[in-house]
Amino acid sequence: MILDSTFLVDFERERRRREEGAAVNFLRAHQDVAFAITFTIAGELATGRSLGLDREKWERFIRPFRVFDYSPEVAWTFGRSFRQLQRDGRMIGANDLWIAATALTNDVPIVTRNDGEFSRVEGVQVFGY
Repeated sequence: MILDSTFLVDFERERRRREEGAAVNFLRAHQDVAFAITFTIAGELATGRSLGLDREKWERFIRPFRVFDYSPEVAWTFGRSFRQLQRDGRMIGANDLWIAATALTNDVPIVTRNDGEFSRVEGVQVFGY
């Protein structure tokens, strides 16, 4: 499963505050699942106030996750999905589209609070938390 940045921001906040919120509970309920992020999510986290100011802290935070890299297949899927969304007048943000293309290419679902955006992309599996 790909953990979207909305999930990771919530998780990092819950962990910092030592709270058991929706993100922590989701991880606890899915301990047998391999979690991943995309290269774009890693970049989003690197821009944030909490993790973006300290590279070592950022690296420690993303270390447990597989990071899906860019590939020609992801780029092709991005283009195909872009055309479909543009044709339907339902465009989403570029970072979310890269995440969706990565999920489609690797046949994995996305865990997010932003299901309204991701559900516009044909074929993407979305799990809320």
